[in-house]
Amino acid sequence: MSLNVVQRRRIEVLVDRPLAPLLAELARGSGITSYSLLPVLGGAGHNGVWTDEEISGAQAKLIFLTVASEEKTNHLVDQLTPLLDSHGLVLFISAVDVIRGQRF
Repeated sequence: MSLNVVQRRRIEVLVDRPLAPLLAELARGSGITSYSLLPVLGGAGHNGVWTDEEISGAQAKLIFLTVASEEKTNHLVDQLTPLLDSHGLVLFISAVDVIRGQRF
C-alpha cells in the first residue's frame, strides 16, 4: 500500500488564553476548522521569565496548533499580522508532510 504524502503548513501561535476565541474565529474565517489548544506552563522571552501562576488566568498562555494548506495559511497570516505586536503573539510556520492531505 502506497501512502499519499502531501505538504501542508504547521501553524503554531503562542497566545494569551483570553485571546484564544479570537484566534479560533480568525482561523474559521480562513477556512481552518480543526485545531488544538495546548497549555503552556511557562517560558522566557523579551520581557523575561514568566509562569502560569496567575490567579485570574489572564496571563496564562496557550499554543494554538493547526495544519492547513498554503492558501489557508496565507489568509490566516494576513489576519494575524496586525495583532503580532499589539497582542504580543508569537507565530511559527513550518512545512510538514501529512497523510490524508484532503483533511487540511
